Amino acid sequence: MKQPFVTKDQLVDIAERYPTPFHLYDEAGIRRNAEAVLDAFSWNPGFREYFAVKANPNPALIQILLEYGCGCDCSSYTELLIARALGVPGEKIMFSSNDTPAEDFRLARELGAIVNFDDISHIPFFEEEAGPVGPVASCRFNPGGLFRLANGIMDNPGESKYGMTEGQLFEAYRMLVERGCSMLGLHAFLASNTHGNDYYPALARILFGLAVRLHEETGAHVGFVNLSGGVGIPYRPDEEPCDIRAIGEGVRRAFEEVLVPAGMGDVAICAEMGRFMMGPYGCLVTRAIHEKNIYKDYLGVDASAVDLIRPAMYGAYHHITVMGQAGGPDKSSWPAARTYDVTGSLCENNDKFAVDRGLPEVDRGDLLVIHDTGAHGHSMGYNYNGRLRSAEVLLREDGSTELIRRAETPSDYFATLTVPFARLAYGRKESPWT
Repeated sequence: MKQPFVTKDQLVDIAERYPTPFHLYDEAGIRRNAEAVLDAFSWNPGFREYFAVKANPNPALIQILLEYGCGCDCSSYTELLIARALGVPGEKIMFSSNDTPAEDFRLARELGAIVNFDDISHIPFFEEEAGPVGPVASCRFNPGGLFRLANGIMDNPGESKYGMTEGQLFEAYRMLVERGCSMLGLHAFLASNTHGNDYYPALARILFGLAVRLHEETGAHVGFVNLSGGVGIPYRPDEEPCDIRAIGEGVRRAFEEVLVPAGMGDVAICAEMGRFMMGPYGCLVTRAIHEKNIYKDYLGVDASAVDLIRPAMYGAYHHITVMGQAGGPDKSSWPAARTYDVTGSLCENNDKFAVDRGLPEVDRGDLLVIHDTGAHGHSMGYNYNGRLRSAEVLLREDGSTELIRRAETPSDYFATLTVPFARLAYGRKESPWT
């Protein structure tokens, strides 16, 4: 059974100060995990985790990771602005984007970010729109076909829009060497949310072998290999977490067997994990507000897919713990007694956090924890049905809390309109509905 990182009494107290729904993050867990990642790759002096900002762009959370020497993996203009606002230097910004607008490339160059080119055509486009490529650059590889491990098909790179073919990759390296790049990197992302400890070591062997060939055939100095993200987390209670130290050891063995004999023992290892770094250390806190009994039993909560879209978009599983409410029992360890569809209020039938989910008996007013929303949770939110974005709260190591993003208000929404609301009311100052 999954247990939240917060107790029922703690949560009741927090919910009295911050109205539900809100995302809650565990500072202690984030720090422990960052330390484990650094320890797992401490054998590589140049190792750096470029946190995938897309997973969670809250500056207060990124700042915690910066304390451990992490950089930022950015994929858009705004994410670059976040890195700049946090004072992240260019060498600690990896700009990995696709179908990239010219203004994004211009800002990346201004910041001195390492540009990870997604396509060979982006190199001349960058030069036309942003200026000369800097001394350090990277290229993204797509091997095509299916990516397999011993436990079966992991993903289908051949259907992915990302990266270059092998032939394009070699040509891109020659282009960049001719342009004076003194250090080149190699990147690939072949599978998402993998389980077990084999993905990174298998990917490392592919990229290490390719790096040796690129060096030998183009003369490029391959300075770093970026293993990207893809290390998964256990969303379901019966799933085992990945062992990052075992993963790091597997990459080390591949490094020693492939790169060191080729005289490339100075290559730095990079990662851009988002889900693994932050996912388990966030949860969506919501409150039961209705129960509907028709052909099924529906439990209505005050959160909806605008707060967490993964179940609606992917059918993704997120575990739910019923915590209880002030003055009532602690239900966090109670066994399942009912079967519910847990729903939000959007006018979409897929606005469900769970379908046919066994839960304890839920009373109106009970607090629920929806687990593992620290990555691709709040960051994927939106405003359908005029629903407003929820707050984000950080549970500090000492048990105190800090509001790190306030909830949106109606005035935030209307402030984005270019036409004053009074003019929308058919040109009348009073409401047309009165």
